Amino acid sequence: MTQDWHAETLGVRAGSEHTEFGENSEAMFLTSSFVFENAAQAAARFGGQEPGNIYSRFTNPTVTMFQNKLAALEGAEFCVATSSGMAAILATVMGLCSAGDHVVASRSIFGTSVQLFSNILKRWGLETTFVSLTEPDEWRAAVKPNTKLFFVETPSNPLTEVCDIPLLAGIAHDAGALLAVDNCFCTPALQKPLALGADIVIHSATKYIDGQGRCLGGAVLGRRDVLEPVYGFLRTAGPTMSAFNAWVFLKGLETLHVRMAAHVQNALALATWLEQQPAVARVYYPGLPSHPQHALAMRQQSGGGAIVSFDLKGGKDAAWGLIDATRLISITANLGDAKSTITHPATTTHSRVSPEARAAAGIGDGLVRIAVGLEHIEDLKADLLLLTR
Repeated sequence: MTQDWHAETLGVRAGSEHTEFGENSEAMFLTSSFVFENAAQAAARFGGQEPGNIYSRFTNPTVTMFQNKLAALEGAEFCVATSSGMAAILATVMGLCSAGDHVVASRSIFGTSVQLFSNILKRWGLETTFVSLTEPDEWRAAVKPNTKLFFVETPSNPLTEVCDIPLLAGIAHDAGALLAVDNCFCTPALQKPLALGADIVIHSATKYIDGQGRCLGGAVLGRRDVLEPVYGFLRTAGPTMSAFNAWVFLKGLETLHVRMAAHVQNALALATWLEQQPAVARVYYPGLPSHPQHALAMRQQSGGGAIVSFDLKGGKDAAWGLIDATRLISITANLGDAKSTITHPATTTHSRVSPEARAAAGIGDGLVRIAVGLEHIEDLKADLLLLTR
């Protein structure tokens, strides 16, 4: 039945299961463990001969409903929910790679993701080569016999660069590697990487899936056979999504398409206005014709997303001055909230990245990132009036 439903309907209805009490809203199962009818059933559950819940570290009905709903929206066979977006990336790598393996990653990824690959995972014997998101030849040249995974964000954080997912998937598959796409900025409301050839989709559910900045969570989606090792890592290591957070995310998914449409409308209007301001040197937003990958973005995405970044001519002083002058927009590095947020990437999200790596990624001292929320667009413009002076 769900195969015939539109995406908006899937967001509201898919994945839901009801108890004998007949609740209309999904139930929240706040329990650490589950009771078995007898010893034989317990053995069958633990041995995998009988489906059912065992322990909330790796089986919980509320989390399962969230996984099934998000999988329906992404067109995925299987979903593994995690405690955060970073936990989703870690679980993916730990489940699919081993010491001595090689990863090719875009250098245009979240600063903490850079730290994970270049420092923490490196200490455990995983080698990572960082290349340009938008230069396919660099990906081909970086491939080694032990390459197991390609990892990208598209659009990227914070410059909203866009890669050609089908092309990159072909390069990965020719090398015998898997392509993992962080779809946090677009969500399945705007982009479906699996349908474009990617093998794995990763989410920080903390962002637009929640939509109101309430909870931390993550998810890994793809084919069941590909992600079984990821689920195995979660079962053993326990970077688990709580039932409460899963319930919040279920509610967020119900309004995902409506919210993302409003975010896109506001973001495009703000980006267009920013391009007209004399203090702004450049605006980065895939929905603008001036964006280098605008045509590609409009093929892969149904909208430009909600992240707008821009360079100010006055460098860091101008960026900090603008941020400090805001009274409506929240000064925080989080994104995906109904509330618009503003940050200075060079000294926040990418502060632990070396100056050389930041320069290579195009993150200058004058760069400001706004995650455009759901306020009235004229109020957002008014909060940035320092740009017009």
